[in-house]
Amino acid sequence: MKKFELSVLDLAPVKQNKTIHDTFNQSLELARFAEQLNYKRFWLAEHHNMASIASSATSVLIGFIANGTEKIRVGSGGVMLPNHSSLVIAEQFGTLESLFPGRIDLGVGRAPGTDGLTAKALGRNPMIINEQFPRQIQELQQYFSVENATSLVRAIPGEGCDIPIYILGSSTDSAWLAAEMGLPYAFAGHFAPDMMVNAFNIYRENYNPSDKFPQPYIIACVNGIAAETNQEAKKLATTLYQAFLNIIRNDRKPYSPPVNDIDDVWNPMEKAHVMRMLHYSFIGDEETIKNQLLNFQEAFQVDELMITTHIYEQEARLKSYEIFKNVVDGMFQ
Repeated sequence: MKKFELSVLDLAPVKQNKTIHDTFNQSLELARFAEQLNYKRFWLAEHHNMASIASSATSVLIGFIANGTEKIRVGSGGVMLPNHSSLVIAEQFGTLESLFPGRIDLGVGRAPGTDGLTAKALGRNPMIINEQFPRQIQELQQYFSVENATSLVRAIPGEGCDIPIYILGSSTDSAWLAAEMGLPYAFAGHFAPDMMVNAFNIYRENYNPSDKFPQPYIIACVNGIAAETNQEAKKLATTLYQAFLNIIRNDRKPYSPPVNDIDDVWNPMEKAHVMRMLHYSFIGDEETIKNQLLNFQEAFQVDELMITTHIYEQEARLKSYEIFKNVVDGMFQ
């Protein structure tokens, strides 16, 4: 079985009866804890118009997390590139890399990270997204290059910065693009599991080696909820289930505490929909998590597993990440 790295995806979740200030401090606490446990990286995801997620100003929050940590890589998982000017993103991440050398990642996606009306408010043009997204990645590469010093438009800071770019996806489209451009690929298995198998196959079979990335590199993002017992983990997971239930109900309220019986909250059709979206979720005690991870890695042979954890209580959230790290470390001793 291929050895894999372990990382964190944080959505800066806003919880009932907590402030956004509380949210940011808990994200920093998680990042520091993940750093102590030797997680590889800590990514934050751009979303908009959601009362449950506070990571809309992604680059600002990355700076806050990087400033409060020492060695863990910090980045975007991702910046939704068509929401922005390529030059502005190059300047923002060039600034971050200049402040925190060798620690900044730039993961980019093409989705809006929000609803249609908010996407329009962000200035997106849906008619040109498919051609705009790859062009913007090329623009970023140009702005970051030393050769761009002779250009009439320069990213200062940004020019000459060694900032790795990762292409994010939840379908096969971005797999083709990442393979063609010779860039690492991160798949959103935590909410869009259906195309993951095909996406990984397409990426590996069509990979075009690049100078920075001579070999394909795959990150799979999944949901993870670990606890001392299976029963406790299943109860903690009801916060995750409610969060996704709110998505399909178009109810963007803050995260809810766990409930004793989730079947009192959803109907059978909603349950089926949520469970399909959460197909790649690892929930259980240490032994259960170990078996789930072994089965997953034997099937997919990923280079990195990125865990996102929807747990209401911060202490239990930290404990879950500790269990995952202990399990993975034990698998490769």
